[in-house]
Amino acid sequence: MESSVLRRRALAACTATVAVGALALAGLTGSASADPASQFRTPTATGAEQLSPGLLKAMRRDLGLTADEARSRIGHEARAAAVAAGLKRSLGADFAGARVSGDDAALTVATTDASDAARIREAGARPVVVERSQAELDSAKAALDRVALRRAPEGVPVWYVDVAANRVVVQAARASAADGFLAEAGVARDVVTVRQSAERPRTFTDLRGGDAYYMNGSGRCSIGFPVKRGSQSGFVSAGHCGTPGVSTSGYNQQAQGSFQGSTFPGRDYSWVATNTGWTPRALVNGYGNGDVTVTGSTEALEGASICRSGSTTGWHCGTVQQRNTSVTYQEGTVSGVTRTNVCAEPGDSGGSFISGSQAQGVTSGGSGNCSQGGTTYFQPVNPALQAYGLTLVTNGTPTDPPTDPPTEPGGTWAAGTTYAAGDVVTYGSDSYRCLQPHQAQPGWTPPNVPALWQHV
Repeated sequence: MESSVLRRRALAACTATVAVGALALAGLTGSASADPASQFRTPTATGAEQLSPGLLKAMRRDLGLTADEARSRIGHEARAAAVAAGLKRSLGADFAGARVSGDDAALTVATTDASDAARIREAGARPVVVERSQAELDSAKAALDRVALRRAPEGVPVWYVDVAANRVVVQAARASAADGFLAEAGVARDVVTVRQSAERPRTFTDLRGGDAYYMNGSGRCSIGFPVKRGSQSGFVSAGHCGTPGVSTSGYNQQAQGSFQGSTFPGRDYSWVATNTGWTPRALVNGYGNGDVTVTGSTEALEGASICRSGSTTGWHCGTVQQRNTSVTYQEGTVSGVTRTNVCAEPGDSGGSFISGSQAQGVTSGGSGNCSQGGTTYFQPVNPALQAYGLTLVTNGTPTDPPTDPPTEPGGTWAAGTTYAAGDVVTYGSDSYRCLQPHQAQPGWTPPNVPALWQHV
């Protein structure tokens, strides 16, 4: 069976640089600015004028936004994500999720403690007091995931944490199927909303399109995002595209590399190591509108705009609906994917999901099509990078971190942490201020990445 994703001769993600101005918000750096709310409402969007014409065209078509409105929205959303990341760290166990709404990306942050409301307002967000924390909801969903890993639940295609409703949602063909699933997982019914659904998700495979890579000379997929592992170049894609040891050839049928790791079902990611004839670039094909650049992999909030590039249907946009979703395909259950209302079709599998200039993930599967609309799930890229010890190739970041990083000298900086612009960390005996939001990867230590950190 053939698989196909995003064509990617020059690889990976979509957009331009959306630089977020330095934040000095309560909960981010520990000291509030004179007017943190005004900082939040007035995003700096340096580089937004460089956004791909294809991306802007798709946002106009699917979201009804002019080019200026699209640039403004992306800037607002980038800043909201940075504020939310800081509040998540500050609120700790009280944190119950964050989401944005509207073209100005109005940020709502939920907490289980009403005394947190002033701190949330000071950061420029709207507070909502709810019953359950994010950790409680994630724990309930994790119990469902453990059951699904043993046996895919029949008649239960999708389940996820709904931040806005402060509940876990289980979509099921029959109420009895949902009840059995919850009982086996030991999840209390009062935490869950069951919604009847006839959805039958499948992976987006089989159709041709774009610059492909071929598996063992037969099936084919497309590249998601370029990566490095030490000095080794490669790319990430969907896990259902191939298994470890399967060789690949490029769009031009020239020898390319082989799968080094692959997970599917359970998760849906893979990585391919390529030979020296293939050079990774921080780019994704713009389908006749020019290549577009990836600057990082900061996660977009629920409600944020997001666009997908796929070899069958090109650019399409929509919004992030729910993160941490589980979906049952014919091949089994995949957990930890993100649910969107972006359309996709067979052949788009593995393609890039992007919000602004930030890589989000690779297309996994879904339902519907781009004629009538549908639901698409993507596998977030950061877990794939972490699972295989990879570094996303971006502009302004190192492409050759050490394979075995030396022992860190101590301090508060840590790989895997999401940093907001304005955050201050220590590394050894020195302090550094974050210049742009990102999730730290191994090798991206503050002294080595001046594009991300400023010595203070």
